[in-house]
Amino acid sequence: MSDLIPTGIQLSYLVAASLFFVGLKKLSSPATARSGNTIASAAMLLAIVATLLDAKVLNYPMIFLGIAIGSGIGAVAAQKVEMTAMPQMVGLFNGLGGAASALVAVGEFWRYFGSLESPGIDTTLVVLLGVLIGGVTFTGSLVAFAKLQGLVSGSPIVFPLQQPFNATLFGGFLALSVYLCLNPLNTPIFLTLVGISLVLGVMFVIPIGGGDMPVVISLLNSFSGLAASAAGFVVMNNMLIIAGALVGASGIILTVIMCKGMNRSLTNVLFAAFGTGEGTVAGGGGGTTGDRVVHSIDPEESAMMLGYARSVVVVPGYGMAVAQAQHAVRELADQLERLGVEVKYAIHPVAGRMPGHMNVLLAEANVPYEQLYDMEDINSEFERTDVALVIGANDVVNPAARENSSSPIYGMPILDVDKANHTIVIKRSMSTGFAGIENDLFYKDKTMMLFGSAKDVVTKLVGEVKQL
Repeated sequence: MSDLIPTGIQLSYLVAASLFFVGLKKLSSPATARSGNTIASAAMLLAIVATLLDAKVLNYPMIFLGIAIGSGIGAVAAQKVEMTAMPQMVGLFNGLGGAASALVAVGEFWRYFGSLESPGIDTTLVVLLGVLIGGVTFTGSLVAFAKLQGLVSGSPIVFPLQQPFNATLFGGFLALSVYLCLNPLNTPIFLTLVGISLVLGVMFVIPIGGGDMPVVISLLNSFSGLAASAAGFVVMNNMLIIAGALVGASGIILTVIMCKGMNRSLTNVLFAAFGTGEGTVAGGGGGTTGDRVVHSIDPEESAMMLGYARSVVVVPGYGMAVAQAQHAVRELADQLERLGVEVKYAIHPVAGRMPGHMNVLLAEANVPYEQLYDMEDINSEFERTDVALVIGANDVVNPAARENSSSPIYGMPILDVDKANHTIVIKRSMSTGFAGIENDLFYKDKTMMLFGSAKDVVTKLVGEVKQL
């Protein structure tokens, strides 16, 4: 009987790993994402139950207490946190995952210290890897959370010789790691390494602008997976190794995809201190900005343009998320469809503040999946679109990326809304986006600026369209 339990645990791990693959595959499509999440959650539950049957588990009351506390916090957070704050929540969860992995590594080192048994060099290396990745993920995610929450400036924080300082820190970590491998159980050195890893996490994220936070969150998510995998090697748990590797691989793949979506390399995102956060170019109300003319429009005129159009493409951006206007947008689309207008949604891969941010918000408002189009699928249709309705998006629709070779965003793939017959842009003001540059779209002859908060303006549009 005692031989059957370990075998059953490993078979459960095998089933759970298979379900992880199935769940991850389903997460690749909005239509199947909900079922994919359910399958992956069931796989994790199976893995946890199997692990609890392991004879190495010594303190069940503490484990169940931790499960109860964590489940309670998670349930409350899921109910209370607004969808617009989901990027911050994801960033915070990444950090907690990294912290858990780092604590496992610290606990393993402490176990050897308590027994005065010298760990092997392989164990020491795995522990150090867990400390480094987990520590960087923890503090880096906290900084990302603070930037997204507005607790600190979203602008890049830079100072002279910053990169040499970071390189010195990392070099110090490597040197002390070699020393610890040769002289194990040196507590002051180990604690110094823990401290360096935490500082590296802060230094890693502060020079990155708020506009690049989606990429950073994706990368930190990958780091949290690698930290979990390292923790799996520390405690010799195959399931943790597999699950962490999956998270790490999928996170880095998504990071690369998002970098391609901005036509920038990962090193440019991490080290170029790109973007200065939102800044004001001019106030709302239309008129002129220098020698450039801005055409403004009111809700009544906008409603007539939308209501009498044959096709409308809605382009959601972070402004829609901030105003929590997704439900009003869905109601507007319903009213337009009632008048026979074809409505589609164009989703840029880096719109918002986390991967898939716009998809999540629109799904919350029950927008049909088949109306959501990726940039590659919708761009060819703008030339045949009567009205492109841009709601709070900025850099991802800036024609300078296509036309101005001196622009910082030149070469970045954008949604070609300027090719539509008419473009209506809903914004609170003429402020710049996260790239900190003017949007040439606002000055195009076919562009009309509709100033105001996204939710208030779209609600007025709904009322006007109902009267058509």
